[in-house]
Amino acid sequence: MFGLSLSFLPFVDGSDGSDGSRNDVPVVLSHDQVEEIGRELDALRDRTVADLGAEDREYIYKIIKAQRGFEVAGRGLMYLGFFPPAWIAGVGALGVSKILDNMEIGHNVMHGQYDWMREPGLNSRVFEWDTVCPADQWKHSHNYMHHTYTNILGRDRDIGYGILRIDEAQKWNPYYLGNPVYAFFLMMLFEWGVMLHDLEAENVIQGKRKWHDVKPLLKGWWRKAGRQVLKDYAIFPALTGPLFVPTLLGNVTANLIRNVWAYSIIFCGHFPTGVQSFTEDETAEETRGEWYVRQMLGSANIEGSPLFHIMSGNLSHQIEHHLFPDLPAHRYPEMAPVVKALCEKHGLPYNTGGFFKQIGSVWAKIFTFALPPGLVSSDTPPGVIVERQKTAA
Repeated sequence: MFGLSLSFLPFVDGSDGSDGSRNDVPVVLSHDQVEEIGRELDALRDRTVADLGAEDREYIYKIIKAQRGFEVAGRGLMYLGFFPPAWIAGVGALGVSKILDNMEIGHNVMHGQYDWMREPGLNSRVFEWDTVCPADQWKHSHNYMHHTYTNILGRDRDIGYGILRIDEAQKWNPYYLGNPVYAFFLMMLFEWGVMLHDLEAENVIQGKRKWHDVKPLLKGWWRKAGRQVLKDYAIFPALTGPLFVPTLLGNVTANLIRNVWAYSIIFCGHFPTGVQSFTEDETAEETRGEWYVRQMLGSANIEGSPLFHIMSGNLSHQIEHHLFPDLPAHRYPEMAPVVKALCEKHGLPYNTGGFFKQIGSVWAKIFTFALPPGLVSSDTPPGVIVERQKTAA
């Protein structure tokens, strides 16, 4: 007989989440198993922290050097924008620069992954990135709200970003018929969506949040977004003189490339088939082990080459990132086999798959959840039951 149990929402994939097989038997984790998972993951973290050093310094410096090189190349090629191949190459280089800046540098540095280096330029408290969202606002909505309350309905606003229905537990209303349209515009304007995230616009509209509460956010947007717009859409185009328009279009295109890529990687890590959501009651007063289990069930990985992982900021290892958000992300590939083996040991799903499989399932959910529940079938397999209190002998 179990003690007080917590039934996590069901998973769809099989034992490792990668072959599409279905497991119709619910996984039951005893209290001791959950605590063992916590101890093993804590030990993995401790081993990794103890090993941090020169290799990690060299890695982040190389990435920064590459990012700056791509930006210089991209900006320089815009002076040859009258020659179409040079313009295309410039846009590509600038797009790569912005992706590296946002994902492998900015996102990871602002998680505090390199604070141990005591390098002022890599300090999470003062770092700013090449995007319109102020760093302090992003750290609140992402580092605190999302990583603390991962996939908890009503707490984690990353579930749908306040505009999408992306989970079956979200109550449907006619507004969600536009789900695919909202998702498309969010993808194209992703940096602006991230900037607006901390506003909680739906709560402002509903009167749950007063405008005077968001005045500090507006001031931050004016300063940060204003500088970004001035830099990309006025100063750098003006510096190319008669090539102002081609440079402007090049900068717009580079930002679109970054937006589409970042959106796709992030959505693949959070919303593909098999990723689970939770209620506040289910997750109240979690132990460390229970928090770890929720992170593993509430995220997914993307398989790819080493270059693919770098370009994703290693968020292709979203499971490991949610377990260890403040460890250098380039360490996730070596930690992943340990995490996967731990999942297999306890019968937990390890949700992973190729990019097109994961992004395909995300868009399928976006279209499916746009429709009223009565028009779509729900095929929900058994889930994971966690014993939250140790059963008396």
